[in-house]
Amino acid sequence: MATTAPIPQDIKLHKRSKTLELVYSDQSYTLGCEFLRVHSPSAEVRGHGKPILQTGKKHVAITGIDVVGNYALKLIFDDGHDSGLYTWEYLHYLSLNQDKLWQQYLAELHQAGASRDPDTSVVKLVDL
Repeated sequence: MATTAPIPQDIKLHKRSKTLELVYSDQSYTLGCEFLRVHSPSAEVRGHGKPILQTGKKHVAITGIDVVGNYALKLIFDDGHDSGLYTWEYLHYLSLNQDKLWQQYLAELHQAGASRDPDTSVVKLVDL
């Protein structure tokens, strides 16, 4: 499979900070494990065209990374999720749009009354 997206020259998993650093020839990006988990390209998250909001992933970590052919990474998360294949194109897209995608995710969480923290339940008060 030919790719037009840049391929990282180096990929570093920072376990303490729970981030993945992608180093390209002209730029590097640091993506949080939670960000990558909630934006997984898997059918479990994408929902076959109807995305499923991921909640309670604040503390998720990546425990393994497998290179898939010459076109993608398979990220293995400590919550058991391992079915997303992050192509070079998709990783570059996530890198370039991280801020916008994160704000959209936070807005969707807020609208759904959900939380990033698995130990927190959001209670909505209703005006009486």
